[in-house]
Amino acid sequence: MQKLGNYITGHWIDGDGEGTQLYNAVNGNIISNATSKGLDFENILKYAREIGNPSLRKMTFQERGRMLRALALHLLKHKETFYALSYQTGATRVDSWIDIEGGIGNLFSNATLRRKLPNETFCLDGDAINLGKENTFMAHHILVPKEGVAVHINAYNFPIWGMLEKIACNLLAGMPAVVKPATVTSYLTEAVVKEIIASNILPKGALQLICGSAGNMLDFVTSQDVVTFTGSASTGAKLKSHSTILHESVPFNMEADSLNCIVLGSDVEPNMPEWDIFIKEIRKEMTVKAGQKCTGIRRIFVPQNKLEDVQKAIGKELDKTTIGNPLNEKVRMGALAGQEQRIDVRQQVQKILASSQIIYGSLDSVSVIDADEKIGAFMSPLLLLNTNPFTSSEPHNIEAFGPVSTIMPYNDIYDTIALSKMGKGSLCSSIVTANASIAKQYVIGAATQHGRILVLNAACAKESTGHGSPLPSLVHGGPGRAGGGEEMGGLRGVKHYMQRTAIQGSPDMITAITNVYQTHATGNIEDKHPFKKYFEEIKIGDQLISKKRLITSEDIDAFANLSGDHFYAHKRETDYKGTMFTEQVAHGYFIMSAAAGLFVDSFEKNPVLLNYGIDELRFTKPVYAGSSIYIRFSCKEKTPQELKDINPDVAFVHGQDIPKGIVKWLVEIFDDADEAVGIGTILTMVEMKEHKL
Repeated sequence: MQKLGNYITGHWIDGDGEGTQLYNAVNGNIISNATSKGLDFENILKYAREIGNPSLRKMTFQERGRMLRALALHLLKHKETFYALSYQTGATRVDSWIDIEGGIGNLFSNATLRRKLPNETFCLDGDAINLGKENTFMAHHILVPKEGVAVHINAYNFPIWGMLEKIACNLLAGMPAVVKPATVTSYLTEAVVKEIIASNILPKGALQLICGSAGNMLDFVTSQDVVTFTGSASTGAKLKSHSTILHESVPFNMEADSLNCIVLGSDVEPNMPEWDIFIKEIRKEMTVKAGQKCTGIRRIFVPQNKLEDVQKAIGKELDKTTIGNPLNEKVRMGALAGQEQRIDVRQQVQKILASSQIIYGSLDSVSVIDADEKIGAFMSPLLLLNTNPFTSSEPHNIEAFGPVSTIMPYNDIYDTIALSKMGKGSLCSSIVTANASIAKQYVIGAATQHGRILVLNAACAKESTGHGSPLPSLVHGGPGRAGGGEEMGGLRGVKHYMQRTAIQGSPDMITAITNVYQTHATGNIEDKHPFKKYFEEIKIGDQLISKKRLITSEDIDAFANLSGDHFYAHKRETDYKGTMFTEQVAHGYFIMSAAAGLFVDSFEKNPVLLNYGIDELRFTKPVYAGSSIYIRFSCKEKTPQELKDINPDVAFVHGQDIPKGIVKWLVEIFDDADEAVGIGTILTMVEMKEHKL
């Protein structure tokens, strides 16, 4: 029998013994064996730290981001291979799309985050903090990649997405990973890792795979490592309390299955579009992946007076769901991942039935297409009813991880909030309502116990990604039972794998360390105007101090007429008694425009291609007619841009690109008293000299 490979220390290695047999969830055929017995887990982690970590740490965010994008493009070319294997997990094409292309989409999404990060191996976090009256002592926060390895222990329901959404974050942060997928569907994870390794896109040691048990791996983690877990709350609690995790203070991010809920607003009637949206959302969440989603809807809260209508409507919608072999195009719901999963779901349902009853479906039988209901891990969708949700603990504490949901009544909005919290912490909740007041009351009231809340109505339903769809730009996790962790969330997810350190020193020293110009640092003043320099020639701290310009009433009047901004404070004839001003004041935007006239070298063509925008513009003191202003113009930061279909001979002629970068300039505007009247950051697109060589 063929064994799944373990990719460790740069090689594909079989474990000892036969290991665990893996079965096709649809027809029961044996696929392969998986075992990690005999592997040296201490050496596996050591290899990641000593080989993978240094290679990733020396790459910049831009390089890591481009690496992720290249990997996503490579995997996309091989997606049909993954689809062919995914059917064996019981997944339909739609189910597999979430896992395969959703996972690859995470790589793409995290790759784009490089645009928010510097061309450095580290980044700053938050704003600078001035600590001295004389402006000679300051502080900042810096984020650097941890020197360890990310250990990912994943669930069986999304063998591709579960891996890719996590490694996208740690690779962008600059940390390697050891991935331990759930054994039952690990053959699909292995197939993806084989393609990743074959691509040679990642540096050595950046990714290792263990198919089988995690053994004693957690015995060897350190404080520089990060452990993540996705799965049952009980298993997660055991791992989180591991003695080494506690003793070494190892960061542990847990995303556990939870009793997620959906609420039908009391305002929604059967003739409203929100009614249909609610019913279809429940059907989708019960049947997609055969209900095997950590974000699946387990509890359904409905107004007491609509309970009967809702349960009938859900039943009619579920009747449309054909179950069977996912290779059959008529099938809309496939099998559970395996026989063990089906047994477990049935056992959990029996526990919930202590206080509930089945009102749709059968616990013991199911009608299937093109398959054998006994051999395959098929199961009927089950809708349960509990009429006493406040006195029944089972629906709020027991999760049947399959196509199972329990419908429960409520009387008012306070009931819904209280019932939602009885799940003791959930990954997500949804409320379907057309009433903004109801939505706000529920969101604010329920937010403490939920990681994400979806407000669904007719206005957003068409574009909504749905109740059960974690997105790479949003945090995925929740408090309490849900694990208390956060994954993804854009840059938030990346920061889990970085160390935040406060640094203190002089503005010059912090500038030198961070390669970002800090206010009050010494500038580099040269004869050559900064705008006459190519991107490579510009240095952080390059500075221009301009001559002064007198601001006159005529200037202010002219700008008012040109812009159409005739706010009272900009008029000469205004009676300023009782206002914040004493006389005619210049428009803030005029002051910024005048500042541009002081720092822009506009007499001939130069490497500056265009003005890219303004960030963080503030007007800090009024400028009255008769005052003079001058500016201090400093290079704050610079980031090279990537090329698109470059052909230097025809650049800009046919819309093609040329080598260039974005330069951020700190603009400080001062008055006659040398006091700041305005501050902002402008961005320019600057040509690279290599284009001219």
